[in-house]
Amino acid sequence: MNTTTTLPAIPLPPGIRSRFVGDINGLRMHVLEAGFETHGRPGVLLLHGFPELAFSWRKVMPALAEAGYHVIAPDQRGYGRTTGWDGDYDGDLASFRLTNLVRDALGLVSAFGYASVDAVVGHDFGSSVAAWCALLRPDVFRSVALMSAPFAGPPQLPFDTADQPPQPKREDPVHRELAALPRPRKHYQWYYSTREANADMQRAPHGVHDFLRAYYHHKSADWKDNKPYPLKSWSAGELAKLPTYYVMDLAKNMAETVAKAMPGAAVIAANQWLSDRELSFYSAEYQRIGFQGGLQWYRCGTSGEFTAELQIWSGRTIDVPSCFIAGKQDWGIYQRPGVYEAMQQSACTRMLGAHLIEGAGHWVQQEQPAEVSRLLLQFLKQATVQAQ
Repeated sequence: MNTTTTLPAIPLPPGIRSRFVGDINGLRMHVLEAGFETHGRPGVLLLHGFPELAFSWRKVMPALAEAGYHVIAPDQRGYGRTTGWDGDYDGDLASFRLTNLVRDALGLVSAFGYASVDAVVGHDFGSSVAAWCALLRPDVFRSVALMSAPFAGPPQLPFDTADQPPQPKREDPVHRELAALPRPRKHYQWYYSTREANADMQRAPHGVHDFLRAYYHHKSADWKDNKPYPLKSWSAGELAKLPTYYVMDLAKNMAETVAKAMPGAAVIAANQWLSDRELSFYSAEYQRIGFQGGLQWYRCGTSGEFTAELQIWSGRTIDVPSCFIAGKQDWGIYQRPGVYEAMQQSACTRMLGAHLIEGAGHWVQQEQPAEVSRLLLQFLKQATVQAQ
């Protein structure tokens, strides 16, 4: 079990406090909070992704609080200073499935005294949780902003098959085909599902700090080869066009993959969006607890074990006001071919905008916080008007 005794202070901007909230679906949740000084403010819930923490929202929270919101950003299940989760590779994987992550979010807003919040905002894997929050409990999560990871809707049930012969469960051939390419490759989500992935990163040869510096740099707009475009299909030939942080060389682990993109000292010193002091907080937390808690989320998806549960909502759409925000240099928009388009055309019925921000890669709320804050406040205003 990860411990929270004698932990160092978090390098937070003024107006944000760190606190713990107990008895949240079996968790003691660590939460960053802004706009807590006065009661009766509308609530906004911010959900981070991998490998990040509630800390990733530090530059957006003050602007939302200044606009009159009570802003709540937890370390999600498996992350940071939140405790009560099972981080064993052979432990309770089911507790990390999407419906239970929604239950975590629901419990947290309820603990803060909210029957509903004005918005749930999710980045990266947090975008998936935010999408499911809005789909399952639109009465509680009255609007949703998805960031960096688009949402295609729930998995579909087999349709009109009563008179067809039973079909054996098919394995996705793309993994075998990726491995058979002239330059053999593998998909990062399936790598993240392996037993070795956590140790590869937590015991990276150059240390967690340098591993995270290279990882964050590689997926940011600072890495000049991030020039994303839509892929034509979920096929080995198309997926191989993705950078190696998504479709890796078969023989390399993630630490080896991103080491090639390690920026030099001058680039690190010039970084305005993630100072070495800020990175040191991330690296200390991941050195302390490891990456397995976050990796369990990927395992839930790649295993297919919980697809049947999600098919309960097959055909359902997100009907609350929604928007999408990502960096223009973020390959995450297109890593699943067709999903960005499906989100706008069918999965979200009241989408108020899809915004791609110049000068940002995957870590959009850290790389371009002022523009993200502006777009979120614009969206919150539009969503409130729509609800009246």
